[in-house]
Amino acid sequence: MSEMPSPDISSARPADDRSGSHHVTLIQFARWPELGKVKTRLAPALGEEGALKAHMQLTATVLTSLAGTELPLQFWWDRALEPVPEPARHLVKALNQRAVVQRVQKGEGLGARMNDAFERTLARYRKAIIVGSDCPSVDGDYVRDAVAALDHADVVIGPSDDGGYVLLGARRVAEGMLDDIEWGSPQVLEQTCQRLDSVGLTFSLLEPRWDVDEIEDWQRFLAMPV
Repeated sequence: MSEMPSPDISSARPADDRSGSHHVTLIQFARWPELGKVKTRLAPALGEEGALKAHMQLTATVLTSLAGTELPLQFWWDRALEPVPEPARHLVKALNQRAVVQRVQKGEGLGARMNDAFERTLARYRKAIIVGSDCPSVDGDYVRDAVAALDHADVVIGPSDDGGYVLLGARRVAEGMLDDIEWGSPQVLEQTCQRLDSVGLTFSLLEPRWDVDEIEDWQRFLAMPV
């Protein structure tokens, strides 16, 4: 296979769509595909190579679901290196073919990176919604519910069964809104709601969905109808 060029993330800019037909943009957060660094809780059962392949399969599934909404879509890597590793080349090719803006997350910790993504995106759009690449249960209807919820609340959260969330959207942000969250713990949702209350932001909760962390989640994903 010939090597795909690295995505030109630094020069990418989202179109200013605040006055257009779309007033919301979707953001897919993704880990850079590196052996031994992604879906590590699946590695005991699948091996490191299997965990990396699972990561890429989940990422592609979420991308397909979000692209199917026909809303503006951006893809934010947690970092970007050259050259593009073999497992990611097909995905990068798909992103380039779809003309999806690719950017790099900035900030120390997940909360800071999401807050930065919201701030940068809300400068151009009225609403922004972030979905993780291990959340295949987020479909088009769920995204549309989140968009509608932001008509009445500053923030929308799609809770996950494990105490975190599969989706986070905002139309307004505040300093510290995602500070002091114990990411990866069962308290993520509760702590986030407390933080939003403390900074004066209203929020709406969608029905719970699930993400893929453990091998049982992966098996549930494999059993999903195609």
